[in-house]
Amino acid sequence: SLPKKERDSQTQTIIADIQKKITDAFEVFDHECNKTVDVREIGTIIRSLGCCPSESELHDLLAEVEEEEPTGYIRLEKFLPMMTKVLMERRYRPIPEDILLRAFEVLDENKCGHLTKEELVKYMTEEGEPFTQEEMEEMLSAAVDPETNTVRYRDYITMMVVDEN
Repeated sequence: SLPKKERDSQTQTIIADIQKKITDAFEVFDHECNKTVDVREIGTIIRSLGCCPSESELHDLLAEVEEEEPTGYIRLEKFLPMMTKVLMERRYRPIPEDILLRAFEVLDENKCGHLTKEELVKYMTEEGEPFTQEEMEEMLSAAVDPETNTVRYRDYITMMVVDEN
């Protein structure tokens, strides 16, 4: 293994890279350029960094970075250390493609390789942690083929899976 000094230097480089990635993602939503973003954008920022927390996990993360007096905005100086820790610990990894595929296959009772838009809405809003109207619309716009009004889930999964690199 590497000498301690080199290991520390490598770790510093990794952390610097991660922090640059986080800052870049944050700045996309920092419309006022004042190192703050709307709290409602935080989920999008976290997901753009390859993390897929559930709504309740996202809620816990927000509780960590929100001020004692919630302003509706999150400051970069609070977000950066929290998000660096999340990425270093590889928390909220996306679900692997094969598991997603198996889940869709279970829902596809007729084994026809697709779900109808109606089936998808039913499963996503009535089971488990239901999707919000906004999440549902976002998923439908990405997943549903407008010509057939179905979701060819193999294609959708390929599009959904976050590239690990």
